[in-house]
Amino acid sequence: MASLKALKVRIGSVKSTQKITKAMKMVAAAKLRRAQEAAEAGRPYAQRLESVVASLASKVTVSESSPKLLAGTGKDQVQLLVVATSDKGLAGAFNSNIARLARRRAQELEAEGKTVKIYTIGRKGRAVLNRLFPKNIVHSIEPGDLGKLTFADARGYADDLIARFEAGEFDVATLFYSNFKSVLTQEPTEQQLIPVAVPAAAAPAVGATADAAVTYEPDEESILADLLPRNVAVQLYRAMRENAASEQGSKMTAMDNATRNAGDLIKRLSIQYNRARQAAITTELVEIISGAEAL
Repeated sequence: MASLKALKVRIGSVKSTQKITKAMKMVAAAKLRRAQEAAEAGRPYAQRLESVVASLASKVTVSESSPKLLAGTGKDQVQLLVVATSDKGLAGAFNSNIARLARRRAQELEAEGKTVKIYTIGRKGRAVLNRLFPKNIVHSIEPGDLGKLTFADARGYADDLIARFEAGEFDVATLFYSNFKSVLTQEPTEQQLIPVAVPAAAAPAVGATADAAVTYEPDEESILADLLPRNVAVQLYRAMRENAASEQGSKMTAMDNATRNAGDLIKRLSIQYNRARQAAITTELVEIISGAEAL
């Protein structure tokens, strides 16, 4: 059994840890509110831009003169996985869930005979994937505090991806991030980023009068040439905002669990300490009584 001094030192250590985790929970709660508001404010624009681009793309006949971000390379042999995580830990399963989804996708693609390349935004994602795919990582970015990222930062990442695409480094780019649902729920999400995905729902319905009344000036392809690069940047920025909220939500939950676990451990150690102390007192009393009787 541990000595009284060792138990007392351990109880003090756990109490200090509990104070730290409680403070980190409060900090995460404060940051979560701002990050959640930013994520929710950016969703309508990103979703609407994505739907507009998809609608325009469905009206355009893809040809050699079409923007490359729309037409693609005509194949999907080389797949680039853009894995967006954070640089910091202590956020529960936030980073590992995103990396796990990307890992599964990479394994599926390799099983199909595809060439997989990985582009990481966030140190934690790189740390996980580097152990499994050390030769597949082509570039890594450390964005720092996700809550402080601006659209200019996302635009820089987008410009780099577009330049690599135009240079023929990959055929399809897929973005992985965490979609914020609530403090307790963050959903790892997979989204095709390059070339633009045109869902079947985006195709104009037969006899639809709303689409017939819409005219574009100068024309759909000219508008797409301007919107497609912007869409890549906006979707990346949206992913960063969603990740910022998800990180703080996951961190808040993790620190709350750590605080409660520390409280439980303090109770168990206190009981153990009291029992050991009572046993020591009882032993001393027995020795005193035995000595008195011997006299």
